[in-house]
Amino acid sequence: METQILRGIILIIPLLMAVTIHEVAHGYAALRFGDPTAKLAGRLSLNPVKHLDPFGSILLPGLLIFSGAPFVFGYAKPVPVNFYNLTDQRLGTIVVSAAGIVVNLSCAAASGFLYRILQMFPQLTASVPGAIISQLLYAFCLISIVLAIFNLIPIPPLDGSRILAALLPPGARQSYESIGPFGILIVLMLLIMTDILDLLFIKIIRPLIIIMTGG
Repeated sequence: METQILRGIILIIPLLMAVTIHEVAHGYAALRFGDPTAKLAGRLSLNPVKHLDPFGSILLPGLLIFSGAPFVFGYAKPVPVNFYNLTDQRLGTIVVSAAGIVVNLSCAAASGFLYRILQMFPQLTASVPGAIISQLLYAFCLISIVLAIFNLIPIPPLDGSRILAALLPPGARQSYESIGPFGILIVLMLLIMTDILDLLFIKIIRPLIIIMTGG
């Protein structure tokens, strides 16, 4: 039980950091394209408390951690963005939607690099503080990759759906966006009825972890 609690703490901390950075990135990108909605709502903050979603930030990752899932996923409250305020709606929508993904991958690369550096000093990783820092860096890299890749799935409300919609011609975009109200149900069905999580982990997430952390 103590081992699970320690594992939970080591995973929850980087998860909260990753989802917070993800949402703040959306807000800053929107601000750069002329929409101050997130700023006015006080959501351009790196304080995780401002972004917590009871289910997505606490319950869901907690269930995954204590069920022994191969990786942990979660989400924060989406930052409010008024896409009609964007100075260039098509380009702005793509940049705002991709911002969280790009930032998560950048954080994964940075934490993976630091993890590699730390492994070069076994006397440090052998100590308790060094071991904890090492595990936190690895977990932050893993969770950042999972968050980025999962959000690339082009099903509403995931970021990939807005990117794809912005690239489609108007007629096709309207038809595609009509599935929006059923997006969550489609995502849940995919997770429950298919091996998409295992496929993503084996084919994409795991190789990226190896590249960024060396193992």
